[in-house]
Formats: sequence, structure tokens, C-alpha cells
Amino acid sequence: MLARLCRLSALYWPCFICRLQADRLAGLFLSQVMGKWETKMADRIALVDDDQNILTSVSLTLESEGFEVDCYHDGEAALAGLARRPANLGVFDIKMPRMDGMELLQKIRGLSQMPVIFLTSKDDELDEALGLGMGADDYITKPFSQRLLLARIRAVLRRASGGAMKATGPNVIRLGELLMDSDRHLCSWRGQEVKLTVTEFLILQALASRPGMVKNRDQLMDAAYGESIFLDDRTIDSHIKRLRRKLRAHDADFDQIETLYGIGYKYKTS
Repeated sequence: MLARLCRLSALYWPCFICRLQADRLAGLFLSQVMGKWETKMADRIALVDDDQNILTSVSLTLESEGFEVDCYHDGEAALAGLARRPANLGVFDIKMPRMDGMELLQKIRGLSQMPVIFLTSKDDELDEALGLGMGADDYITKPFSQRLLLARIRAVLRRASGGAMKATGPNVIRLGELLMDSDRHLCSWRGQEVKLTVTEFLILQALASRPGMVKNRDQLMDAAYGESIFLDDRTIDSHIKRLRRKLRAHDADFDQIETLYGIGYKYKTS
């Protein structure tokens, strides 16, 4: 009865956000009555954007899907909040006052490998490339659909929890100086740990699991994202550049990832 009243009352509320709140209350009531509370700890999302409309609408959508959401209006507030309450994934707008998404990601990467999805404007191709080069796991162009954002969040969380890794091959790869352990999300070169994002790890794993075999960009996208998400070629290229940079920080002569122009990439065995 309460659920029906909540939904009927929404018809008289002119505000779309109020309708979302009514739906959420109805859903929570039905879940309680039917005893369907989840025993699993909900994933926490850090949502950072200076647009209050985006914060409100996206947070309501995510909460209705079972996520916990912490909202921040700028990078400084997010950095302080994440120090107190770590999140499982961050969704960062790039252009914000005080501290933008790029600087926030840079500071976060000094402390954590938390997966990050960037929100970018339609014409911010340079920002997208820079963000991926700095270690973002994905990006979405504004304006975006809530359904697309949910799909991307779930895909990145699934990869971060090991769901995609376990489907792509052996748990441990030993190849010359390279060691990869997907169960522990561990990568090392010459005995030194190389810190990789989830996407970087899966791309390197896809290449190293079939040394000498060429992987085109579509195959690497499938390995890294695990579902039909269409990204342009520069996304994979940016991840490859960052992989090389991280490995060369431990070995200036690292050249195992070879580019075959117009075809793709391969991991050289010698």
C-alpha cells in the first residue's frame, strides 16, 4: 500500500528528481517487505562534479541500483573525503574549479589504484587522451545516458574484482623478466612491482598470455572491457603508451610490446 501511495504521489510532484526519490522509497519498501536485503557490502562510488544537477540525478540512479554514493563538488573536497571514506570506484568530471579531475586523479594515483571513470565534454579529445595516459580506466562523453554510465561502472568494477581476469587465461604468467598474478592483481618486472590500473593489467595480460601473437585493438578492447563497449583506437593506444612508460621506469631498455602499424600489438618473446 505504501509503495502504491509513493508512486501515485509522484504524479503530482513537478520535479523529476522528486519522482526518482518516490520510486526509490517505493523500491526500498518493497525490498524490506519481501526480505530481499543484500548481504553483500554495497560498492561505494565517489561522484565528483561541479554540476549539482548531475550529482543529484546520477546519485539517485546509482543508489536505486544498490550502490552507495558520496558526492563532491570539486577535487579538493573529493580528495579529503576519499581519505576518510575510500571508494571502490571514482567518477570524476574533468573540468572543475579549485582542483580539476586531472589533478585529482594524479593525487589519487599516488595513494591508490582505485578505478576511475572520467566524464568529458564532447570536444575534449585531448583531455580524454591525457586522462587515459594518467591512468584513468575509462571515460564517458557528456551528455551521456544513465544506462551507459551504469554499464561502464559495472564493467570496471567487475574487472577490478577479478571477474574478467579469471576468464582470460592462466592465473600466473611468467615470461622472462615479467611476472603477472591475476589473483593478486600483481605485476612485476625484474622482481620490482609495477603498479597498473585494472585496464592496463588486462591489456598486458592479453598480450603476454599469447607471446608473439598479434592482437588488434578490438581484441585488446574485448580483453580489457569484457563486453561490447565501443571505444576509438586512441583509447587502447593511450593505455599502451602508459604501460610502456611504467615498465621503462623499471627498465629503460624495455621494448617487449611491439607496435605493428595498421594491425595491432604483440608481446615479443626476446
